[in-house]
Parts: sequence; C-alpha cells; structure tokens
Amino acid sequence: MTNIKKYYYYKTFLSFYIKIFIIFVALINNLNIMKPKRIILLFSVVLSFVLFSCADKQNNPTKQTAPKPKTEHHGQASVKDDVSEANVLQVAMSLDDFKTLVVAVKAAGVEDALVNAGPLTVFAPVNSAFDKLPKGTVETLLKPENKDKLAFILVNHVAPSNYPIKTLEKAVRKNRKLYMASGKYLTVEKRADGIYVGGTKILKSVKVSNGWIHVIGDVLVPTDDK
Repeated sequence: MTNIKKYYYYKTFLSFYIKIFIIFVALINNLNIMKPKRIILLFSVVLSFVLFSCADKQNNPTKQTAPKPKTEHHGQASVKDDVSEANVLQVAMSLDDFKTLVVAVKAAGVEDALVNAGPLTVFAPVNSAFDKLPKGTVETLLKPENKDKLAFILVNHVAPSNYPIKTLEKAVRKNRKLYMASGKYLTVEKRADGIYVGGTKILKSVKVSNGWIHVIGDVLVPTDDK
C-alpha cells in the first residue's frame, strides 16, 4: 500500500470510529448511569473498537501486485549455463572485437543458430569488417523491416559442420566448397599467407564447445552465384 493510500485509509478509519464514539457518549450521557460506571463503559467501548480494528487488519492483509515479467528471448540462447564450455555466441559476446556482430545477430534473431549443439563452424567478422561495407549499410540492415535480409547474410557465415584448419586444407586439396546454412557455397583457397574462405583470410581460429570460430576481416555477403 502506498503512503497516499495509507493516509486515506487511516483518515477514513479514524473518522468513522470518532463518529461511532460520539454517538455512544451521547447515549451514555442520556442514560441514568453513575459517573464511575460511565467511565468503565466508555473504556470498554474504546477497547472494543481497537480490538476490532486489529482483527480487521489481520483478516484483510494488503494485496500487493506482482510486477509483470519482461518479455525475453526464449530460445536455446536464453538458457543459462555456467558449467559447460562456452559456445560460439557466448565467446562472441565476451569479446569486444565482435560487438557489431553480436548486435546484428540479436537484431536478426538468429542467436539459436550459434548455440545449437553443432558441430558448426562460424566465420566471424570483426567490427572493422562491417566498417568496410558501403556507408549506411549496417544501419539499414539493423532496421526491423530488413530483419530477414540481415538473417540471410549472417547465416551465410555459418557452416553446419566441423571445419578446423586441417579440414579446410583437405577441402582445398580436393577442390571442395563449403556448404553454408544460407544454402550458398563458399570457396576455400590456400595462399602463401594462409587459408582464405569466400575470398577473405582466416585471421585466427578458436575452438568452442559446439564447433569452431574462424575470425575474418570481411563480411561474407551472399551473391547470386552458388
């Protein structure tokens, strides 16, 4: 109960019992009762009012309205796990280099694609990769009306398979392409300075609980060609 409600409650309560008390006093004065007996009777009436008031409060406790729960994401990504090894999303959220990527993942609603049991491989663009896109591209993609388009670009960075560097090197030797969750394929190349996927160099690789993260310096925007 708020202070204002308490004030009006006690004001009403006090006003009511004062009126009742005045009526009893008037009745007692009109009765042919000796003064000592009047005092005892008045005291009994006041005591009865006090006891009645206390009993009323105990039987009618103030009801408090529970706060409404906040609406949150209820997919796999919302499950808290402080015991298991970190998955792709948890690692990305823990590193400043992936702030833009995490914002984009949440805006597109594809968190669950990064936390499933896998195995999966994610080619994760660093913040500077998004800066290379034409001016205003990121801001436009983050708008709610472009959610599906953003999701399509992001899942083009996810391969539903386990691709450590050694496996990628085998793909190069066998001239195989990587199938991505977007339905597109990425070309794998081995150059003098390292492994390239979709034309961008793998800068670093991190093993996570549900697969691999390969850090890249460009955003892999899907093309019309498979």
